[in-house]
Amino acid sequence: MKVFVTGGTGAIGGHAVPALVAAGHDVAALARGPAKAEALAQQGATPISVSIFDRAALRLAFAGQDAVVNLATAIPPGAGFLRAKTWATNDRIRSQGSAAVVDAALDAGVGRVVQESVCMLYRDHGNSWVGEDAPTDDYRIAKGNIAAESSANRFSRSGGIGVVLRFGWFYGPGARHSEQMLTAARHHVALVPGPSATFLSSIHMADAGTAVVAALEAPAGAFNVVDDEPLTKREYAQALSRAAGKALCLRLPGRSAALLGDRLTSLTRSLRVSNQRFKSATGWAPRYPSAREGWLAAAAALAVQQRTARPEHRVTASV
Repeated sequence: MKVFVTGGTGAIGGHAVPALVAAGHDVAALARGPAKAEALAQQGATPISVSIFDRAALRLAFAGQDAVVNLATAIPPGAGFLRAKTWATNDRIRSQGSAAVVDAALDAGVGRVVQESVCMLYRDHGNSWVGEDAPTDDYRIAKGNIAAESSANRFSRSGGIGVVLRFGWFYGPGARHSEQMLTAARHHVALVPGPSATFLSSIHMADAGTAVVAALEAPAGAFNVVDDEPLTKREYAQALSRAAGKALCLRLPGRSAALLGDRLTSLTRSLRVSNQRFKSATGWAPRYPSAREGWLAAAAALAVQQRTARPEHRVTASV
């Protein structure tokens, strides 16, 4: 298939683009700047310079494409995650940008749009399993994702195939917080929010990338993309400390995260999310069944990245 990817140089895109290319698809991707264009080209994709808010330019870029995969986000890093005003750019990308992508895809006659979303939209379900038919919750930082999902659903109502992927909490290479979490774990601290007995549904970045490929064969609708086995916050902290090779002494922020209210709502609630609908519809399965295996692989991969980034491992060309 001919596939256009927005957000191809982001967290998921860094895994999805090479996975799409490896699967034999002809991939073009939005590139903001020469460095990102070069990175996409090295992965085997054709970089295209266009604004996600420019419907007319997107229509031209989408001409002849079989599918558009919208992975564009601007999640605030670090402490910015807790400040409402830092979400403005992400909200605009998710609302106006996703709407422009769908409008342009309809204009260009594209048959399929795949839209990134998150499973943290669901309401707290305690120990119960959560499927795609469970109600979602319209809290502050969920508004952008809800708007993006609405655009994908509008694409389906207009005759196309709109697929929404509700990803779990990302971890692994490409997820900026993963290195911070491993560093803390090496100091005997696990950074996992919420009460110990509540559930957290996660997904390794590599598995998120292969899920994007599988979504090209999925029917219209929303699908959960998470590990086979969601872990409790206690189990997740133990998996993280095992990957760091250190005994766990302290888990932060724990129950105190609830004091931050809706700023951490997406992470403090209990979500035992099921991936069965997506697996049944596409045949996809995660390489890492749970964060136990996934964090071990993530720690090994991040260690390699850190070693190759050190000055003594850099190779410079002579003139």
